[in-house]
Amino acid sequence: PYLGIEFAAYQTIWRLAGVDHLHCNGLRNKFWEPDESVIASARACLTPMFDDQPCIAMPVIASAQWAGQAADTYQQLGCADLMYVCGGGIVAHPDGIAAGVLSVRQAWEAAMQGVALNDYAISHEELRRALKHFG
Repeated sequence: PYLGIEFAAYQTIWRLAGVDHLHCNGLRNKFWEPDESVIASARACLTPMFDDQPCIAMPVIASAQWAGQAADTYQQLGCADLMYVCGGGIVAHPDGIAAGVLSVRQAWEAAMQGVALNDYAISHEELRRALKHFG
């Protein structure tokens, strides 16, 4: 908003310049942006610009992300064509970084299989611990 230009126009300029990924923020992020705006930005990046050369950019979903937002991100965006970047959602996992990575992978597996996170967490310890710790 402080640039005086909507993200839809902003991302178009960068895609024409050859950028292949753009930060779109994340759901329930640590900044001001509403979730609807985040999803609209990600969809804009995935919308082809031309029939013969789509120039699609990978949306980067980041900003206070952890396993708990994966299902909502997948459901609202309708695909997993994105970079899902977690910082504290991985390194602050109570069982360490490796468990943090696994918890995020497990959350995306659950989302893409249409399984509720709490149900998937029953048989996936890292996800269960992340939901308890961060949720």
